[in-house]
Amino acid sequence: MNAPYPPPPPPSAAGRDRTTLWGVLGIVLGLICCGILGIVFGYLSIRDAKRYGQSPVLGYLAIAFGVINIIGTAIWRANGTYPLWNNN
Repeated sequence: MNAPYPPPPPPSAAGRDRTTLWGVLGIVLGLICCGILGIVFGYLSIRDAKRYGQSPVLGYLAIAFGVINIIGTAIWRANGTYPLWNNN
């Protein structure tokens, strides 16, 4: 006699997985304006990816772009060429 098949895994909670949403928001905000928000949304994306068994790549990219934005802005301001500052 053959052993019975194991039961299928339970379905994830429908409508609660925001991994992609957080990742895309983090990437866009991290690239365009707010590095800190990119890092925050990247963390949220990684957290949801672990919770729902998704890939955390978007979250890692959002964090990386947020850090690059912060470092780039700091270098830009240190050189005195930041366009939003009026040093008159």
